[in-house]
Amino acid sequence: MQKLTNKEEEIMHILWRLEKAFVKDVLAEIETDKPHYNTLSTIIRNLEEKEYVSYKAYGKTHEYFPIVSKEQYKKKFINTAIDNYFNSSYKNVVSFFAQEEKISVAELKEIIALIEKEN
Repeated sequence: MQKLTNKEEEIMHILWRLEKAFVKDVLAEIETDKPHYNTLSTIIRNLEEKEYVSYKAYGKTHEYFPIVSKEQYKKKFINTAIDNYFNSSYKNVVSFFAQEEKISVAELKEIIALIEKEN
């Protein structure tokens, strides 16, 4: 599974939400920095080449749909980020967010409660 560009990820989030869409439908969902229709069409075809989407043809028009789930993508690239930036340590991930004040003590307690509940 290849890493996606930021724009490709943005398009995938739209396709995951819509489940299936024509290029014009995806374009309508983009709120800022709307690409030209042809540019968006090229991005979606790139997603097809990377095997993230497929399509159903209606003459010359294609309706695109994801073939990689959001969950599959998330698992692959979260694990890669943790391996590459945190030495494969989830403790280092949590510590990083605590130091950056991105996670509160209350949230940490919730995580601990979830872990204890599972064991």
